[in-house]
Amino acid sequence: MDSTRLFYDQLAADYDRMYADWDASIAHQGRALDALISQELGSGTYDVLDCACGIGTQALGLASLGHRVTGTDLSPVAAARAVREASARGLSLPAAAADMRQLPFRSGSFDVVVCADNALPHLLTEADVRAALRAMRRVLRPGGLLLLSTRPYGQLRRERPESMHPQVMEGPEGRTITFQLWHWHEDGERYDLEHFQLHPDGDTWTTRVRRATYWALTEPETAALAAGAGFATTAWHQPADTGFFQPVLVARVTSHDDN
Repeated sequence: MDSTRLFYDQLAADYDRMYADWDASIAHQGRALDALISQELGSGTYDVLDCACGIGTQALGLASLGHRVTGTDLSPVAAARAVREASARGLSLPAAAADMRQLPFRSGSFDVVVCADNALPHLLTEADVRAALRAMRRVLRPGGLLLLSTRPYGQLRRERPESMHPQVMEGPEGRTITFQLWHWHEDGERYDLEHFQLHPDGDTWTTRVRRATYWALTEPETAALAAGAGFATTAWHQPADTGFFQPVLVARVTSHDDN
């Protein structure tokens, strides 16, 4: 996972530049996830672990709605920025570096675990995905809720795109342009991503390139792995229904053990 940690260490300072309006996205994504939590657990505020918090996009949104959010991320640089962003907004968000396969919390510590924004597919083997899902299940209380979002990989594996549409952020110094190139492996399931950002620099551009690898698990494959890790009542919810920008797997814990 060293390459994944390096990817997000390098991206942490510029991650918000992938959004046209990061603060608006924080609020929108927080509301969408909160609605799913309320739908499953009832209205109220809960103990939430965002186990791939990055610089805080989902965690900040949920914290602003009153949830007691803890963040972890493989990248210590990203987690540190999440803490700073929370402080700047008058929010509490304790966060630290941790591998989602080995979450450093006691069993049954949380009501909700969030693993959003296509974080799980950085794990490239079934053993690693199962280990992460078991760790998420372990730290949930009986009746607890997992919210996990990925790209719509069933469609993407059929289409095998080679790039993603550019994203533009207008800032005080000009426009930042973000785009991706995808290089599919021969297995048709994994791909290497080149993440480009063009930063305005007077009359020219500064280009920053980061690289990562993903496993394009389809929705049925991900649900089956979650069920194998001990989650029950798994179901996918689509963006048209939730308002969240990716499909979200909703899964529940009906009993608790340390497996």
